[in-house]
Amino acid sequence: MSELMQADDRDPFHLGERLAQERVGIRMRMAARGGAAIRSWMPDQHRFFFAALPFILIATTDRDGWPGGTVLEGPPGFVSSPDPRTLHIVTRETDDPVASRLVEGGGIGILGIDLATRRRNRVNGRLTDVSRDGLDIAVEQSFGNCPRYIQSREITSTESVATGDRPERLAGIDAQARHLIAASDTFFVASSAGDAVDISHRGGRPGFVRTDGDTLTIPDFSGNHYFNTLGNFLLSPRAGLLFIDFARGDLLHLSGTVEIVWAGDEVHQFAGAERLWRLRVAHGWRRRNALAQRWDFRGYAPTTERTGTW
Repeated sequence: MSELMQADDRDPFHLGERLAQERVGIRMRMAARGGAAIRSWMPDQHRFFFAALPFILIATTDRDGWPGGTVLEGPPGFVSSPDPRTLHIVTRETDDPVASRLVEGGGIGILGIDLATRRRNRVNGRLTDVSRDGLDIAVEQSFGNCPRYIQSREITSTESVATGDRPERLAGIDAQARHLIAASDTFFVASSAGDAVDISHRGGRPGFVRTDGDTLTIPDFSGNHYFNTLGNFLLSPRAGLLFIDFARGDLLHLSGTVEIVWAGDEVHQFAGAERLWRLRVAHGWRRRNALAQRWDFRGYAPTTERTGTW
């Protein structure tokens, strides 16, 4: 068995992540770094961070293995950590197609992000209980991420409850979706590989996501080199993208198949890109007024200002 196929308790990366690290020549360095940075339990600072958030991002998969991401909202404290290996989330009933996929035993990816301070932490794990009282998650991986490419935003208002229009199904990218994508400086990507489910943040200048018909091309900037997303793509080339209209509270979900462009002239033409990936949209949906919260833009991350647009 090759080194890439062997499991090591000190190395938390799965095969796809290891293959991506090997491809860019950082495999051995990440094997040593990852064991220290990625824990199977939550440090207190992460537990307190999640408990202070008014929203989180989650990802899961449907019965056919398609990943999808969404937003869960609540007053600070709706997410809690009764012990370092458990996360509890109070939920409410909605027409959210992603939230309806949450089942006991299923994998879940969770991203806690404070847009005002540009701080973020991640939890990947497994649902141990799904009930009217909410969700209980057994923590399998807990780690922090840097603030790169996170644009600063402040919550300006919160309705008592989101009206949550019923999901509008999409067969591709329509004019309204194209307009939101072109104006977006932020989106979130859900991916999976086997039992591993992840949701990650992506940021850039408005226009950093290119639309050609029903295909999106996305630059991949320098990050933490964990390759959670691209590693999942190598094993299961499907993704669920989530775009948020921060001023209106609308959500746009797009799902499709993925191709990674590791090198070439097209990569070099985009300032800041280390590689690209494309999503060929297979289906999606729009949820108007899905969120109770509204945000105002405050400024770009310094790293974002050094990147380009199409």
